[in-house]
Amino acid sequence: MKPTLQLKLSQHLTLTPQLQQSIKLLQLSTIELNQEIERFLLENPMLEREDGDGSDFGPGSGAATATSERSSEQGSSDGAQDGERGEERAEHEAGASDEAGEWLSAGSGSTRRDDDDDVDYQEFQAAETSLRDHLDQQVALSPLSDRDRALVRFVIEALDDDGYLHQELEDLLPLLPEELDIDLDDLGIALRHVQHLEPAGIGARTVQECLSLQLRAMAAGDERDLALRIVDGHLELLAERNFVKLKRLLSCDDDALRAAHALICRLDPHPGSRYAAQETRYVIPDVVVRKLRGRWQVNLNPEAMPKLRINALYAQLLQQNRGNGGGLTGQLQEARWLIKNVQQRFDTILRVSQAIVDQQRQFFDHGEVAMRPLTLREIADQLELHESTVSRVTTQKFMATPRGVFELKYFFGSHVATDTGGAASSTAIRALIRQLVDAEDRKKPLSDAKIADLLGQQGIVVARRTIAKYRESLNIPPVSMRKTI
Repeated sequence: MKPTLQLKLSQHLTLTPQLQQSIKLLQLSTIELNQEIERFLLENPMLEREDGDGSDFGPGSGAATATSERSSEQGSSDGAQDGERGEERAEHEAGASDEAGEWLSAGSGSTRRDDDDDVDYQEFQAAETSLRDHLDQQVALSPLSDRDRALVRFVIEALDDDGYLHQELEDLLPLLPEELDIDLDDLGIALRHVQHLEPAGIGARTVQECLSLQLRAMAAGDERDLALRIVDGHLELLAERNFVKLKRLLSCDDDALRAAHALICRLDPHPGSRYAAQETRYVIPDVVVRKLRGRWQVNLNPEAMPKLRINALYAQLLQQNRGNGGGLTGQLQEARWLIKNVQQRFDTILRVSQAIVDQQRQFFDHGEVAMRPLTLREIADQLELHESTVSRVTTQKFMATPRGVFELKYFFGSHVATDTGGAASSTAIRALIRQLVDAEDRKKPLSDAKIADLLGQQGIVVARRTIAKYRESLNIPPVSMRKTI
């Protein structure tokens, strides 16, 4: 077999750095885009923001940087002061006679702060009070001895974020110093002190005990007494909605049981969750939809568009020293690429958004029930784009409309056949299910099969399993849990 040379012509796509950057910017969210631009601004002196640009919401903005620096300086100052106070406490506690004395001193919660400390009161105002801090403040004002106060704080530290004590007292006892001679009765008394703190229900070991503690904190009355009997002895029957058996066991009528049930529903099974830190997610819409002259039109959100330009001073210096620019020539080209790709990103978002609005104009006029089935392929064929490009555009991009802020992905959905040969959107079917459930008789709620029959009467063929899947996605409980007296 002889070696030979052959010529072959073929075509293939090469991803240039500019194309790679364009694809990367297209799939970024608005916040991620600003983070990426801030990185370019720090690395490339040829790039700068236009004067008067209000895009200061990015994590790399000047305001955020200044705040971070001040926090760092404040943290260093506070750390040094805390170290000095820690040494003073260590010298003071070094003279304690035994480990028990040290434990009681730590449990008393007393802290020393010099009058001349540099305190940032704005940080105290902005900080959220945790559950343990809220309980510690009440314990500090209680007329308890140092020993009892330390035990109460020990129990508080064992609570979870919802305010429950899931550990047994027998398991907590070995964690205490033996020199204190603490038994289970002492821990039980400390737990009862915790259960008398606000909010009511703190320190419970079960949901039943939590609800019972909240009811016992209320003023006595017929409604409260009946609710307490239900919680203490018949909570499972109430969860099963077995109202007939409840009325027989409690010897009450419908009105009394309905009032007690309503009172129990107003209780909070997670009393400590209100003090949990909640992460706030900010959404910056990329486009805004308005109705002008009878037509829904899409406009780019100017607050989401970073305004970039070439630095005039560096560009002038590079022009004067043509041929001797060194790395500035490459950085100038990169800056031009970035400005062009950012503009192309928003142009593509605008085109796709306008196409979506044109397809879903009935939704903007009449709401979710008028949503039509739509796929990425339809938008891609209409705009002569690749389906993957439409997928990148609609991911983590948001649209502000008179009906709320929606992700672009929200307007796409599967279809369900109708008896007329058409198709209905899954979003529209969910809206119809919500309407049927909201209008149902609470004494005789609609089952999944009945909802499927009602939709069938409207020409929408949906299986019972599909109704159950859509109902669960809407967080609607099953028929047995929706039944009332």
